[in-house]
Amino acid sequence: MALIFSTCLFSLLSIFQGISGTTFTVVNKCDHTVWPGILGNTQLDSTGFELPSGGSRSLQAPPGWSGRFWGRTGCTSDQNTGQLTCQTGASPPATLAEFTIGSGTQDFYDVSLVDGYNLPMIVEPSGGSGTCLSTGCINDVNRQCPTELQVGSGDACKSACEAFETPQYCCSGAYATPNTCKPSVYSEMFKAACPRSYSYAYDDATSTFTCTGADYAITFCPSSTSKKSATNTTPTTPGTTATTTGTTGTTSTTYGSITGSGEVPTGDNTSWLPDFFMGESSRTLSPAVFHTTLLASAISFLFLSRFYS
Repeated sequence: MALIFSTCLFSLLSIFQGISGTTFTVVNKCDHTVWPGILGNTQLDSTGFELPSGGSRSLQAPPGWSGRFWGRTGCTSDQNTGQLTCQTGASPPATLAEFTIGSGTQDFYDVSLVDGYNLPMIVEPSGGSGTCLSTGCINDVNRQCPTELQVGSGDACKSACEAFETPQYCCSGAYATPNTCKPSVYSEMFKAACPRSYSYAYDDATSTFTCTGADYAITFCPSSTSKKSATNTTPTTPGTTATTTGTTGTTSTTYGSITGSGEVPTGDNTSWLPDFFMGESSRTLSPAVFHTTLLASAISFLFLSRFYS
């Protein structure tokens, strides 16, 4: 009978985990404020917010959620319009944490430098099953960025695609397959600095990780390697058009204005998401339905316990 009870309890816990989804905890260990941005196939509690040095914030994602997190730096709010302009991260280059959350199946996650780099970042799963390795880029690539890829005075590092806009760097046109698009001297620089991160569009083998039923911590500046000031250069103005790459290839992206709260407007901005992130997502149950389901399951379990005792 103990085996029956254990099986029932495990099944109930699995159901509840599937209902509640995944918790993302965003942590800022930089010595300056970061404004995380979030875009996905369904909107979480926030699309962006201000996160001071030493701060953290958790967000809940439903099963089937796909999307990405990144950090913006040096942001200021216009007192008249309330719009936010940022030194880095309002448009590429930006370090990206990308996720596809399973519905009772494996999660897929990676840290990508395909759109360039602006901040050290690490993703750490917890409470899951499977390989569940940490991944990310703890080195400050800005300090070794080639001059031709630098943004400002070393505030961020462009991808070769964004810097030169040629098919061989963007994995487009005649170079749009894994057989024709190969690592470049620039992507190899990113890979040497951050071996577990995506360095170009087809860098899948060493850069995609899996875990089942995990929560995830996304940490900016995990080893406090980023020491740049948040206010020392002219901010990049949102609303410009930039050529970017995702893990699925090249896209042309227009970034809208950002509100003073740090929220990223949805709509056209979802074009920054790779195609495989735009599938339909399962929805979480409403709180009322969740609590009703939990109560009914608990009563059923207690009944079975008494019946078989």
